Amino acid sequence: MIFDTHLHLLDRSRLCYPWLTGAPALDRDWSYSDYETVARRSGITDVLHMEVDVAEDQIGAETAFVADLMARPDSLIRGAISSARPEAAGFAAWLDARDRRVVRGIRRVLHVMPDDLSEQSLFRENIRRLGPAGLPFDLCLLARQLPLGAHLADAAPETIFVLDHCGVPDIAGGAFAPWAAAITDLARRPNVMIKLSGITAYGPPDWSLATLTPWVDHVLETFGPARMVWGSDSPVCTLQSGLAEWVAASQALLAGLSGAERHAILAGNARQIWMSDSGK
Repeated sequence: MIFDTHLHLLDRSRLCYPWLTGAPALDRDWSYSDYETVARRSGITDVLHMEVDVAEDQIGAETAFVADLMARPDSLIRGAISSARPEAAGFAAWLDARDRRVVRGIRRVLHVMPDDLSEQSLFRENIRRLGPAGLPFDLCLLARQLPLGAHLADAAPETIFVLDHCGVPDIAGGAFAPWAAAITDLARRPNVMIKLSGITAYGPPDWSLATLTPWVDHVLETFGPARMVWGSDSPVCTLQSGLAEWVAASQALLAGLSGAERHAILAGNARQIWMSDSGK
């Protein structure tokens, strides 16, 4: 079975997503009900909702939205990876007030922010708070920004980091060498995990398993199955594939591993990282 650690849901009647105007292919509602139908058919049994960069004053409302989904009978949703502002002076108080039954991790989208944001002393101080709090931090970086992720992981060695989308490689452009070198360097940090999530979105329109295999093989070689998790990145994955298609591709890309290794990537590691302190 599969633990999806990266589901985005959009409800424009309830929340505001300022970035949607620049993403016409995604500019509509993406409901839990529609996702659930395909997820259950594809073997997905557990899901974390990934923040969708809502307007800053609606971060709490997005968490409430996820809590409502969790309360549905037989819901697949196990919690939220919440948006946050670690650069803010009030972050510590904000963190203490989170409902840990819902909030399982934190993300601050960095690829749309100035590169020096994660190097600010207050940002790093607040990221260090996540380690003792038992909250992983998802790294959302472009491939060229991967060294920033390494610096942040070094600055907060007790915090677990999860690199989204394998570091957003330029698969379509074939920019393998610089990405691979940065991934190799980042993997030397034992507090960094990597997420195999929706990388079809970064390939050419006619991508195939052969297109993706070298990139996934490099991630497996550097991080290993014990430090990988899986995510759909739905609905972003729909830009180049359907959800079921990405699930099938992932199964095929991992087919050469042992059953225990596949289970670790597809479910076991996620439960250990995000759910081991359930209800904290």
